[in-house]
Amino acid sequence: MALSDVAIRKAKSGAKPVKVTDGGGLYLLLRPDGGKWWRLDYRRPVTGKRNTLSLGTYPDVGLADARARRDAARKQLAAGIDPGEHRKAEKAVGREQAANSFEVVAREWLQVRKPGWTDKNFDKEQARLENHAFPYIGGKPVASLGVADIRPIIERLSKVGHLEQAHRLRFQLSRVFKYAVATGRAERDPAADLSEALPSRRDMTKQRYPTITEPKRVGDLLRAIDGFAGTFPVACALKLAPMWFCRPGEIRMAEWAHFDLDSDNPAYRVPPANRKLRKKDKEHPDTAPHVIPLATQAVAILRDLHSLTGRDRYLFPGARDHKRHMSDGAINAALARIGFKDEMVGHGFRHLASTRLRELGWPREVVEAQLSHKVGGTEGVYNMAEYLPKRREMMQAWADHLDDLKAAG
Repeated sequence: MALSDVAIRKAKSGAKPVKVTDGGGLYLLLRPDGGKWWRLDYRRPVTGKRNTLSLGTYPDVGLADARARRDAARKQLAAGIDPGEHRKAEKAVGREQAANSFEVVAREWLQVRKPGWTDKNFDKEQARLENHAFPYIGGKPVASLGVADIRPIIERLSKVGHLEQAHRLRFQLSRVFKYAVATGRAERDPAADLSEALPSRRDMTKQRYPTITEPKRVGDLLRAIDGFAGTFPVACALKLAPMWFCRPGEIRMAEWAHFDLDSDNPAYRVPPANRKLRKKDKEHPDTAPHVIPLATQAVAILRDLHSLTGRDRYLFPGARDHKRHMSDGAINAALARIGFKDEMVGHGFRHLASTRLRELGWPREVVEAQLSHKVGGTEGVYNMAEYLPKRREMMQAWADHLDDLKAAG
């Protein structure tokens, strides 16, 4: 006798499981714990052995849905397909696809590459995938992805003007696909086919950090820095930035332990961990610190600063936590505060010094050595001179030149 919804609701379970049949092998199993489970008994197509297929629980699966699932299973049986084995195969494919989704493979690749990257580099690579790839293709099996899947996410960046990021993303996707091929989870790299789909980097306008090089305007900037009304550590950082023209991170992460103010040749020795180097070079015991000779003007500023932060680890401690160094944006925010927003940033002092020092006649190799630039070609391999005596002379002359520009107004 066929079941009805009313009969199902009224059905009571007993001390032992009870079967309430509907027809065509479908029945409702009433369990002692009160559960009501849909079951389908059938015989396997090849062996003829009896088997049972679960079709869900009531009331999540109603009577009509249970009958529809029974009919679908019977159609498979009529075609010689064992519905139980078919379900196992579908689950296995689902698990395999989940294990081989693009996001899973990409995160695995990130971990493989991580030992060779700095933490900052790893965060950048991971964030690019999380922001521009995973939301669109992260859940898809890596082997199923093709050019049609990859092109839209790359063009999305290019169309809004982020051409460099588009190139970086395409290259990064290509590396993930090559890893998938190498680990047997994909057969090809579709991102490689898009190498000609983006405008060339050579067509991009060379982007530089906002900077000032015109002498009169440099003098205006230096006088504005002297008039900065913010905290004393930030004021000192602003004054030292044009004198040192090192990378902004080498200023804000500077520690008192890295300074020698009392010798005949005072200097700031930037440790490898704070320099712009590959991770293996940062950690190599033979990598030397980058030496920044200190002009007399810089030493005077540092002695004043030492009376305030000399007991701290950092020259420029964070505003909220003195155990941490100054934030990334502190110098740029200070430059904006004194009226130079979009005209000068912390990194721009490097371009300012490079330009003016060359115009003042200082040798290229000495300027490049002080900028801690890597020299390419055979010169970079064989010329290991640091030009330190000449750099000491140059750094004092540069500080004097800045004073002259400031006084000229």
